[in-house]
Amino acid sequence: MSILTIYVRVIRLLAPEKWLAAALVVANLALAGVFFLEPWLFGRVVDSLAAQGHTEAWHYIKLWAGIGLGGVVASVLVSLHADRLAHRRRLAIIGDFFAHAIALPLSWHGEHHTGRLLRILHSGSSNLFGIWLGFFRDHLVTVLSIVVMIPLALQMNWKLAVLMILLMTTFSLFNAIAMQRTSKAQDEVERLHNAISERASDVFGNVMVVQSYTRVAAEVAELRSMMRGVLAAQYPVLTGWAWLSVANRTASTLTIVAIFALGAQLNGTGEASVGTIVSFVGFANMLIGRLEQFASFISGLFFQTPSLRDFFAVLDTPPAVREVAGMPQLGDVKGEVVFENVSFGYDAAHPAIRGLSFRAPAGSTVAIVGPTGAGKTTALSLLYRVYDPTEGRITIDGVDIRTVDLNSLRRAIGVVFQDAGLFYRSIADNLTLGKPDAKQAEIEAAARAAEAHNFIVMKPEGYATIISERGRSLSGGERQRLSIARAMLKNAPILILDEATSALDNATEARIQRALDALTRERTTFVIAHRLSTVRSADLILVLKDGELIEHGRYDELVRQKGVFAELDAQGRFVADANDPAAEDWDPSG
Repeated sequence: MSILTIYVRVIRLLAPEKWLAAALVVANLALAGVFFLEPWLFGRVVDSLAAQGHTEAWHYIKLWAGIGLGGVVASVLVSLHADRLAHRRRLAIIGDFFAHAIALPLSWHGEHHTGRLLRILHSGSSNLFGIWLGFFRDHLVTVLSIVVMIPLALQMNWKLAVLMILLMTTFSLFNAIAMQRTSKAQDEVERLHNAISERASDVFGNVMVVQSYTRVAAEVAELRSMMRGVLAAQYPVLTGWAWLSVANRTASTLTIVAIFALGAQLNGTGEASVGTIVSFVGFANMLIGRLEQFASFISGLFFQTPSLRDFFAVLDTPPAVREVAGMPQLGDVKGEVVFENVSFGYDAAHPAIRGLSFRAPAGSTVAIVGPTGAGKTTALSLLYRVYDPTEGRITIDGVDIRTVDLNSLRRAIGVVFQDAGLFYRSIADNLTLGKPDAKQAEIEAAARAAEAHNFIVMKPEGYATIISERGRSLSGGERQRLSIARAMLKNAPILILDEATSALDNATEARIQRALDALTRERTTFVIAHRLSTVRSADLILVLKDGELIEHGRYDELVRQKGVFAELDAQGRFVADANDPAAEDWDPSG
């Protein structure tokens, strides 16, 4: 994506406020008129006074004053509204970026570090703000001034105008050379900055590990080494643009001298008046100022281009699930779930799920078992449309889930993840994610059912206590109990339990299991199972291996088949717990 393409795209982002943007363009046109008329009026006043035409001089002075007043009004309009427009659009694009990024596939997030993503967001939105502000304050006036000034200069004296055109050509050539020679180096600088953000974010997220393994000094040293790498890549770029500044200044000085020299010669032959020479010097000074502004803008845009390219690359990444506006609501859900020849793969050449077909009657409990990497979590993520199948379809109560409103689908499904997924918010805020309007009594009832109420009220501010990032201020068992309480409060007709009790001790799990039994009653439940009691009581067991359904049935049936499930069971892959007193290794003391 070229610099010009990026710049045009940045300006197009102003479209939601196109009428105000158009008004600011008109105001900038007025300012451009003031800028190029002032040197011309100055020359006319000088010529009038030289010819003793004081009346004519006063006419030009009054015109000058009127035009200047119009410029003040236009400048006020630009000053008042350009900043506000840029601030509004910056916040709007941050919101758009955030909404788009969090809807991108989990596989995409797995490949892009959070630290890098945050840097792209902050750096990109700040650069957009600067370009929008510069567009209305400088860029537009500069372009319009040049567009209007050159024809006027050619009309006044084409010989002097040629010097100004040569100056513009020189500026353009020098900037093009600088960009061509330093663009790859600047891309490398941006890459290194992103690497620093990734490294710092990684360390902040694992401070406990860094400190316990005495890695503080080593991590600091590594970050400083990366910073030295940035400077080593940045200095040649800065040197190139410094030489560009010197070249531009030299060309400007030579042009002014040439205008005076040529003007003096033309004045001697009667081809240019003193006023004309004064006007051209004014034109040249204004042109030099505008060209230097333009060169500064090009320089800034050059340094911003890599981050803007990354910013737009995120916005251009297609979401995993494409939702069509106006889709019907899922409505009342009984809970029958059917997978019909479902296949899916993060990589089309290596599907994670292959031809999966089964039927879960409403209100049934389905246990999914299999070795690590069998596709258990992936299969269930298709149910609430984290992804869409590449083949086949999934229905709820006979309705293809791709034909209904996505939010209504996800409202009908509660999920308890193995990783609780807690936010840096209050305990109450974390519990009410699925039911924001829940009353305090409902929140506490769900917490009690999940054996979480007692430890919550022991916190300094009870349910208002702020949880640290990713719940690190809580134990593993506390985090999972809050996750279970969150699903209980949502009270969805379909429930997914992804290793929901894996971090709990036997005694606590026994209490929570009773709550989960109540929660799963009369609702369709999918359990990625590791507990023997769960597997034994399931209405249907699905055995997955390498993404394929290789066995299915009830516990006793699968054991009698003496297949993969029986082998897993014999290997002790399913842990006995307090709800399975028939198990030989059950310890009632917990």
